[in-house]
Amino acid sequence: MRSHIVVIDDDERITSMLRRSLAFEGYEVTTASNGAEGLKLLLGIEPDLIILDVMMPQVDGWEVCRRIREAGSTVPILMLTAKDEVADRVKGLDTGADDYVVKPFALEELLARARALLRRNSDKMESSHSKLQFEDLTLDMDAREAMRGGRRIELTSKEYDLLLLFMQNPRRVLTRDAIMEKIWGYDFSGESNVLEVYIAMLRQKLEEGGLGRIISTVRGTGYVLRGGAG
Repeated sequence: MRSHIVVIDDDERITSMLRRSLAFEGYEVTTASNGAEGLKLLLGIEPDLIILDVMMPQVDGWEVCRRIREAGSTVPILMLTAKDEVADRVKGLDTGADDYVVKPFALEELLARARALLRRNSDKMESSHSKLQFEDLTLDMDAREAMRGGRRIELTSKEYDLLLLFMQNPRRVLTRDAIMEKIWGYDFSGESNVLEVYIAMLRQKLEEGGLGRIISTVRGTGYVLRGGAG
């Protein structure tokens, strides 16, 4: 799957430039025009990297970063700051940022730092999370298969990608659009029921043998991995 990068910046010229440049590099890109919009956006998705401007009205980048970390997210954060001062860099790092780039920045440098953070996070995930666990469900990322109730569950490629997304975001409601973009990489028409078909097939495998529902439907929104009826 393509890495998903969220850009939060109130400067439309920068967000537009980064959207085009990052998409050209093969990344999936979502943008927000201010801190409040960015926080709302992040309630429904867990990106692979956040590029976050510091100086924004109302909710600045430091506050956004602080709230992301307080929510327990470990997503890499690359901060954009207009001030090349030690105090500002230290404040960003203390708030939970992983790296920073000073404006005006060279695009090549920003892309290199983004690649480094994505690579570092990928290596960390592979080394420490070869298996994901949620209640009685285990996903083996090396074997690309699931286990539930002592039973091995063989998954197709898309079923694995879908279950992996849920396992990486337990108890987080994932909107239909967010799932479609993350798994299929582009927008299907509103009439397409491909997601519903895959959810049904995945549920059938996970619930075989009378096991309870673990992927619940959130009416009018999407789906969530939380167990219980749905």
